[in-house]
Amino acid sequence: MTRALGLVLLLSGCVVVQKVDTAIDCHGVCSRYQSCFESTYDVSACELRCRDASSTDGDYRRKADMCNACISERSCASATFACVVECAAIVP
Repeated sequence: MTRALGLVLLLSGCVVVQKVDTAIDCHGVCSRYQSCFESTYDVSACELRCRDASSTDGDYRRKADMCNACISERSCASATFACVVECAAIVP
């Protein structure tokens, strides 16, 4: 019984961590698109789309993570060329 409860707590903890990580990735990608390309871009709507897609599609979640990692240390111009493959499915 104790092991089963521990496993349930561990798995639910992993889900929470995954959701937080996804929210961070989605926010990073969407807000960066706004700051680099379109100042009126709706970051909230982008984040919602990203989180929804990530919750049902592990590949999308992986792409959002890869995109955020790719753009995080680059200038807007550098990220545009270096991260196009990673970010194309996440933002327009």
